[in-house]
Amino acid sequence: MTAPPPLQPVHEDAHLLVLDKPAGLLCVPGRGEDKQDCLSARATRQWPDALIVHRLDMATSGLVVMARGIEMQRALSAEFAERRVHKRYEAVVDGEMPLREDWSAIDAPLMADWPRRPLQKIDPAGKPSVTRWKALSVLPGEPAATHVLLEPLTGRSHQLRVHLLSIGHPILGDALYGDAALQARAPRLMLHASELGFVHPATGEVLRFERPSGFA
Repeated sequence: MTAPPPLQPVHEDAHLLVLDKPAGLLCVPGRGEDKQDCLSARATRQWPDALIVHRLDMATSGLVVMARGIEMQRALSAEFAERRVHKRYEAVVDGEMPLREDWSAIDAPLMADWPRRPLQKIDPAGKPSVTRWKALSVLPGEPAATHVLLEPLTGRSHQLRVHLLSIGHPILGDALYGDAALQARAPRLMLHASELGFVHPATGEVLRFERPSGFA
């Protein structure tokens, strides 16, 4: 099997890395020999001290920060846990969403859908979950689709996918939550982590990174 090409970091210093994960690549190893290739394995081949801090779904592309060493992992993990990290995503969703100046919010608690794991569902007994959204443009063609910005104010599993589905605008290409017609409208899940911002734990510098999706 041919080794994957070296990772090209968006940012690299002695304390942390920012990488642009391709769609279809796990962040950490899964079960089975076929799921051992992942972002963390590729990163540690180049940076032996690289450690995972947060994850994106396998089908999602975009920016991921990794710590270099256990102390930096603790510090960065605390920033995520305390919601001090700016995260913005881009998606293409089914249907025509209203174009407004202001951001809108989806406030709906989420929990595991146990009989259908790993799927999640909206449930009053779930964990509080809030997503901000703002439509950028309605894309040409039929059926209608909208290019949208998303900001998860909480970090629940599949939050963006389930929240958008709940308001009638599922993400195109979603193999977990979409029907065959929705999946057929895109070659992949149209969800990309396009912005990441946080305070560098070692230097105090405010860092902000952008990698546009290219969806529109």
